[in-house]
Amino acid sequence: MQNREVQEERVFPDTREDAAERPQQRMMDLLHGALVTQLLVVAAEFDIAELLADGPVPVPELARRCGAHPQALRRVLRALAAQKIFREVEPETFALTPLAETLRAEVPGSVRNWVRFWGLPEKLQAINSLSYSVRTGRPTFPHVHGTDWWSHLAAHPEQAELFNDAMGDMARRAHAAAVENCDLTGVAQVVDVGGGQGHLLATILPRYPELRATLLDQPAVVRGAKAVLEAAGVADRVDVVGGDFFDSVPHGADAYLLSMILHDWDDRQCVAVLGSIRQVMAPDAQVIVIDAIVPEDDAPHDGKLRDTVMMALHPGRERTEAEFTALFAAAGLRHVATTGLAASTGLLVARS
Repeated sequence: MQNREVQEERVFPDTREDAAERPQQRMMDLLHGALVTQLLVVAAEFDIAELLADGPVPVPELARRCGAHPQALRRVLRALAAQKIFREVEPETFALTPLAETLRAEVPGSVRNWVRFWGLPEKLQAINSLSYSVRTGRPTFPHVHGTDWWSHLAAHPEQAELFNDAMGDMARRAHAAAVENCDLTGVAQVVDVGGGQGHLLATILPRYPELRATLLDQPAVVRGAKAVLEAAGVADRVDVVGGDFFDSVPHGADAYLLSMILHDWDDRQCVAVLGSIRQVMAPDAQVIVIDAIVPEDDAPHDGKLRDTVMMALHPGRERTEAEFTALFAAAGLRHVATTGLAASTGLLVARS
């Protein structure tokens, strides 16, 4: 028996922890990340987290409620439980974990819409063909689908709705930090340029009772703003304008917000938007940009990965602080302040 134990130890010398540190295993874990993403998309699509909100549920009953094949659903949940996203509390009975809670629709910090957005087939096809962008320097999406991202959404209203919901999720996660770092004391009128359905204004305006705002975005987008603004009790202080910020920007405001806008566009387009704002902004007004600020070194940062998604979908990119400064200067603005908000987002202020 003793000899057998020695032999087994010699044949299998690595502990689980040692194996996890091997470069090969680390690489395999990274490759499996794409599988985990797709499993999360399935869990969000079938509303598994919502169905487990009241407690553990056996797989057969869970499958009946969501319209899934029991064995297939069990295999998905088993894989996700191995990632600590669900928990198998007894054989074939699963429960929520703190990670799985974020897949519920109405909880604070929900990312359910963001997960479902990640699963859009056309988006994934563009990312899977990223080598085209690496070879050419052009976005992959038009090459794969024959149209740009925004035109595609306009032609597919159900995907546009999911995109807007996902942007709302993302906006709500950044808004608490944005409000804390965005001082609008003394500002009478603010324009949210490309402000979607008004989630940022719905967060900021209650803090400044005298502040009025204009929300500018595409007509199809701002149609959903009324409910958001009314729920926040600020609809009477917001003028909702359907339009294109490349065509015109409301004039005379004291502050112009650009939240997660500039990263969609190339430098020339960004300078055009910023230049249009500079021409119509009030004296001493400020331009406030909320976007990823990519560090210059090799430190981990969400913006570095998100930048490759931008490469696939858009002509734009995530930028460093120096690159934002250059954009402001090219548009006749001065970069006067930068405030970090989170690992993936920052706030920059410019003046004329």
